[in-house]
Amino acid sequence: MEFTTLGRTDLKVSVAGLGCGGHSRLGQSYCNSFDQSVAVVAAALDLGINFIDTAPAYRTEEMVGAALRGQRERAIVSTKTLIRTRSATPGETRLLTGAEVAKRLEDSLARLESEYVDVYNMHGVIDSDLDYVEAEIVPTLLRMQQQGKIRFLGITERFGTDTSHLMLHRAIQTDVWDVVMVGFNLLNPSARESVLARAKELNIGVQNMFAVRRALSDPVALGEALKTAAVAGQLDPSKLDHADPLGSMVNQSDAGSLIELAYRFCRHEPGIHVVLTGTGDIDHLQENVAFINREPLQEEIKARLRDLFGNIDCISGD
Repeated sequence: MEFTTLGRTDLKVSVAGLGCGGHSRLGQSYCNSFDQSVAVVAAALDLGINFIDTAPAYRTEEMVGAALRGQRERAIVSTKTLIRTRSATPGETRLLTGAEVAKRLEDSLARLESEYVDVYNMHGVIDSDLDYVEAEIVPTLLRMQQQGKIRFLGITERFGTDTSHLMLHRAIQTDVWDVVMVGFNLLNPSARESVLARAKELNIGVQNMFAVRRALSDPVALGEALKTAAVAGQLDPSKLDHADPLGSMVNQSDAGSLIELAYRFCRHEPGIHVVLTGTGDIDHLQENVAFINREPLQEEIKARLRDLFGNIDCISGD
C-alpha cells in the first residue's frame, strides 16, 4: 500500500480508502451479515488500508467500530452527519442546530466505540445551506474539536445533484475545512479546475468519491450518461464507438479493464489524496486496491480522456 499526507492534517493515509457507503455499504445492500461486513473492514486493514469513511446514513458505523475494537490506532476514521432533518411540516426538512449536530457526533462515537473521530464531515451539503453551516454549526464543531472529540473538520458535496461543484467551490475559499470529499471521475473531471487546483494551493485534504459508479460498471448506464452529456453539448459523440464507447481506450492503454482505467485515472490526479472504493466482497476489494496502487496511465491516454470528457460537468457517473 502507498501512503500520502492528507493535506494540512498531516495524517498519513493510505491512497486507497475503504468507502462504507455507496451502493454496497460493506455488502449490507446485498444481504451480507453483520459479521461478513466486519470481515471486509478487517480485510481492508490487512491490505494496508488505514483510511475508512463511514456515516450514520450508511448504517455501517457499528461494523467499523467492531472491526477496530482493541485496535483503534490502526485507522483514520472519517464519519459524517447530514445537516437537514424532517420538519414538523410533512414533506419538508429543516436545518439542524449546533446542539443537534453535537448529539449526532456523540451517537456516532458510541457506534464507532471510539472517543474521537479523525475527520468529522458535514454530509452532502448543498450550496444554499453552506452559509448556515459555517455560521451556525462550525462553532459547535470547533468546541468539540477543542474537547478532543474531533481531530479535523470536513465537508462533502452532494455530487449527484451538484455535478459542477458549486458548493465545494465556495467552501474551499474559507479557512474552515481541513478535508473535503469531492466527486471526480473520468466521465466528469470538472473538479480538476473548480476544486482540486485551489484545494492543492490551500493544502486541503481531499477524499475522492465516485471514481467508479454505475456508469462505469454498467454499459446501459454508461450509454445513458454519455447521451446526457452529448445532448448538453459537452461531448462530441462522433469521437466515440457507440457499440463500445470506452473499449478502445482500454485496449490502447496498459489497463486490463475499464474499472482499472477509472481507478488509476483518479488515483494519480494532482490534489487527490485518498480514492475511496466500496464493496462487500473481499476479493473485489483486493482487486480494486491493486488497481489503485498501480502506476499512472500513459500520457497519451490521459490526453485522449481530456479531449473526450474534459468539458463535462453535467453527469456524476452514477
